[in-house]
Amino acid sequence: MSETTGSVDADARHADVSVHRTGRFVDKVAIVTGAAGGIGEAYARGLAAEGAGVVIADMDAERGEVVAKDLGDAALFVRTDVSEPASAEALAAATVDRFGGIDLLVNNAAIYAGMQLDTLLTVDWDYYQRFMSVNMDGALVVTRACYKHIGRRGGGAIVNQSSTAAWLYAGFYGLAKVGINGLTQQLAAELGGRNIRVNAIAPGPIDTEATRSVVPAEMIDAIVTGLALKRRGTPADLVGLCLFLLSDEASWITGQIFNVDGGQIVRS
Repeated sequence: MSETTGSVDADARHADVSVHRTGRFVDKVAIVTGAAGGIGEAYARGLAAEGAGVVIADMDAERGEVVAKDLGDAALFVRTDVSEPASAEALAAATVDRFGGIDLLVNNAAIYAGMQLDTLLTVDWDYYQRFMSVNMDGALVVTRACYKHIGRRGGGAIVNQSSTAAWLYAGFYGLAKVGINGLTQQLAAELGGRNIRVNAIAPGPIDTEATRSVVPAEMIDAIVTGLALKRRGTPADLVGLCLFLLSDEASWITGQIFNVDGGQIVRS
């Protein structure tokens, strides 16, 4: 079980996160998992810039605390292992204790940087089980911890992080993303009655520190050559869609998987 880092002063609980803030998410509270760096950090910063109170949920306490501190009083870091139900429940409780509720959830956390490259037939079984417990089951674990709180606020929205790997050969990483797509569709059906929308974003090749640690440069170059738009994406390319899907502008969109991939995958 992961611990919650950083004590919450009693006088700061239920603080008005909307003070001096403007944007689509004023008075909203968002949890972003895997937000200590990379794409998750970009999502968290985008939400904060639009007025949300943001909880940075990550295993990396050092980097997570830095992001939360940089975002100011309307942000909180909670050390979280998304594969552990008790840790996810502690995340939800810390969020409600600090901000009074939960409106939005971005399930972005994953084992990715330094990921082992192996096949489904030969990957070490213990590694595979740990990998899937984070990369696929983690989104369900955190959703289970948060959905009742979101429902008590009258509903909200969830965005899951998929990948174009779901439509390509990518071994157990691709399999996990296929699972995320199915989870998105099933949860959309189960949570629609609570006015909670669930969608997913499937990025193509994104230029992040994690990607550079996993995919050889020559392989990335070959992938980019095959894109309709001849460049790697950046985390900033994903933020606009994430914020849209979380906003009231997407109030009749649920159960969908959206590619943001420079034209890598064409689905009909």
